[in-house]
Amino acid sequence: MSDSDAGPPRLSAAYAALAGVLALAAALAAGHLVAAFVGRGASPYLAVGNSAVDLSPPWLKDWAIRTLGTADKLVLLSGMAVVLVMLAVAAGLLSRRSSLAGSIVVLVLAVVGGAAVFTRPDLGQLALLAPTASLLAGLATFRWLHARGLRAAEAPALSSADRRQFLIGAGVVAVGAGVAGLAGQLIGTTRDAEGSRVAVGPLNPVRTAPPIPADADFAKLGTPTFLTRNADFYRIDTALVVPQVRAEDWRLRIHGMVERELNLSYADIRSRPLVERTITLCCVSNEVGGPLISTAEFVGVDLARLLGEAGVRPGAQQLFSTSADGWTCGTPVEVVLEPGRGALLALGMNGEPLPLEHGFPARMIVPGLYGYVSATKWVTDLELTSWEARSAYWLRRGWAREAPVKTQSRIDSPKGFATVPAGRVVVAGIAWAQHTGIEKVEVRLDNGAWQEAELSTVVNEDTWRMWQLAVDVTQPGTHQLTCRATDRSGYTQTEQRAPVVPDGATGWHSVVFTIATG
Repeated sequence: MSDSDAGPPRLSAAYAALAGVLALAAALAAGHLVAAFVGRGASPYLAVGNSAVDLSPPWLKDWAIRTLGTADKLVLLSGMAVVLVMLAVAAGLLSRRSSLAGSIVVLVLAVVGGAAVFTRPDLGQLALLAPTASLLAGLATFRWLHARGLRAAEAPALSSADRRQFLIGAGVVAVGAGVAGLAGQLIGTTRDAEGSRVAVGPLNPVRTAPPIPADADFAKLGTPTFLTRNADFYRIDTALVVPQVRAEDWRLRIHGMVERELNLSYADIRSRPLVERTITLCCVSNEVGGPLISTAEFVGVDLARLLGEAGVRPGAQQLFSTSADGWTCGTPVEVVLEPGRGALLALGMNGEPLPLEHGFPARMIVPGLYGYVSATKWVTDLELTSWEARSAYWLRRGWAREAPVKTQSRIDSPKGFATVPAGRVVVAGIAWAQHTGIEKVEVRLDNGAWQEAELSTVVNEDTWRMWQLAVDVTQPGTHQLTCRATDRSGYTQTEQRAPVVPDGATGWHSVVFTIATG
């Protein structure tokens, strides 16, 4: 196990690296297991990941969403894992003669994890038990494996037997870490939030949304179906792991500039008259022509009526909402209370309780506003306050305070760079201008005249609208299609391109396609 018989015994590079990696595995597994009992977000690995998300500059987050989409969190966690393994290998290699250097690396990583846990707004002091467990497990494992390795190096004649003992010890650590990590994952994800969700049963609104007309979409021509399945509904948020909140544990506090503070349970909310509304949501990070838009039938209580029970005091400017994981959002009070706006505290989605990843037990929905100022998931706290008193998560990162959805349109068919036969080419897509409504969509082939498309049957002004148009294209080669929408206020979306920061992208969407030759 020694590289050389001269001088003090030392571990081989391979064994030293293995000791570092196994100590890392033990530390992460121990922290993950303890976090399952004190708060899943207390896992040092996840806490550091959440801190990385929070501390990332807006341009980096925008790039991640634009480039990676919903895979951004997986890429972050995978990148962290690679970095940690590299650090563990380095710690082992620095400790071939003495365990001191590796122990210092373990301590530093534990301090970083502890600091990340300590600064999480959704965790209490008890959560520090998780990084403490990581420190103890990592340090004990590394020193134990290191000592076993040195004993083998000190007695070359017994190195074969001692090598087997080292490998057996390493195997025990690996299996133990795997079992502990798996147990933490299972316990953390089955604290029966999903069971609680299933037990909720059907949510029966006293006022249902009008039926969706059969011609509300042009799905056969390439548009999305009018309603988005829950499994396909876009998801963009800052949560590395989905909060696990049981309905029976959930509480909503409404306070601040109100006449009377309310502290409501899930049963309190559910016992109120429920309404169903069909609403399209879209993300401010959606690039021109992007996929971050979906439509569902949401069931919940009227948010303006709920705030009316608390009694909103004059001077309240924003509804400052906080989620179970500490994320915050500021919504203009005048918009939430606007007659006919239809803001909801939603409990259900497409005929079932909210999926965990979409905010169970409850979330906010405010039609016509981008989600970062209106759609708090896992909401637990609503504070009526002023803009000066509180600053929400994205506002502190340079995004706009008020963010009405911008009139936009998108071409879904033909796809970009597709090859199609000459003749009549059917162009189809979607347009949206929530809470204003779409009046018309126009399509242009190459640099020709604008042609007005056929619109699908309107459902309501808070939802997207599908469109289609057949154009004659006979000339072989490359062509370009461009679309633009006009909303019911008479505004036609601008050609001028703008990035998503600070309040949503603008510009016309276009696709390039090819007419086949021959």
